[in-house]
Amino acid sequence: MTSTLEIKIKRPLAVHLMSLAQRSPDAEICGLIGMQDGELSTCYPIDNIADNPAEAFLMDPEQQAAAMRSIKDKNESLFAIYHSHPSSPPVPSERDLREVSVNDAYYLIISLNTKGVLELAAYQLQEGAVKSVELSI
Repeated sequence: MTSTLEIKIKRPLAVHLMSLAQRSPDAEICGLIGMQDGELSTCYPIDNIADNPAEAFLMDPEQQAAAMRSIKDKNESLFAIYHSHPSSPPVPSERDLREVSVNDAYYLIISLNTKGVLELAAYQLQEGAVKSVELSI
């Protein structure tokens, strides 16, 4: 797969993702982002049902399936999978790398690690390898 070295996210989406993360400072948030006609179109927040949501995310399978159906029904494509790191930098964890299941999507990580400063980073994860992607807002 040829990868894009830079992705662009409109400010309202970045603010929305950061707001979702701020509303859940003790647990990772997660969800999907759909794209239509080259534009990021829909954010699909999904409940985190991990046993330890402060350190991991596991998307609710029913909500994830519903989001994927909605993406298909709207003729969108899956652009990104997002989640937050409440107490660590916006870098994929070892668990994130082990559980990669969608190689064509970008992974966005929102970090609440630095007090007063939210960070948002983008990656492509392919077969355990991490590739940082330039993210502009």
